[in-house]
Amino acid sequence: LIDDGRDADKLCFRRDAHDYRNLLLTEQPNEDYAVTMGRQFFFDVYHYFTLKSLTESSDERIAGIAAKSLKEVTYHLRRSSEWVKRLGDGTEESHRRMQDAVDILWRFTGELITPDDTDRLMAEAGIGPDPDQLAKDWRGMVNEVLTQATLTPGAEDAWMYMGGKHGEHTEHLGFILAEMQFLQRAYPDATTW
Repeated sequence: LIDDGRDADKLCFRRDAHDYRNLLLTEQPNEDYAVTMGRQFFFDVYHYFTLKSLTESSDERIAGIAAKSLKEVTYHLRRSSEWVKRLGDGTEESHRRMQDAVDILWRFTGELITPDDTDRLMAEAGIGPDPDQLAKDWRGMVNEVLTQATLTPGAEDAWMYMGGKHGEHTEHLGFILAEMQFLQRAYPDATTW
């Protein structure tokens, strides 16, 4: 679709960090299992409701991909939410760690449900999800699971890290890309791996 001469490898492995558009939450490192599951849960809720909405996209290709992906994402959401509940409502230690994870990660969740101009334009064109409905659905499920897990969410009006959608990233993305892109950058035109 881009049709600018780049193949999939160049698009993935030869871009610098500022050329990536992703959610800052997804860049956060694995610290302990509670942080890993908390990050996965927050993203899975967002991913689930995004794909569910995209099954109704006016773009048939997007709708088809979303429909095909929804089953897998539903599994991921079930798994991560069960772990959040298990850790949150488990032992005193697991509860403390899971609450710490929620507290650490909460400042990255605003970007999931705060629309930018592109999100709004895609929704208006019938291609992307309604940002207001996405935010409502995300908050509803997150609050429901955290309540079941005896965990306290962060404040809705808390200050949030933003910028990943516009190419502004945390220092963590550079480390991820260095590992992911090493071979392609060391051997730029290799065709056999």
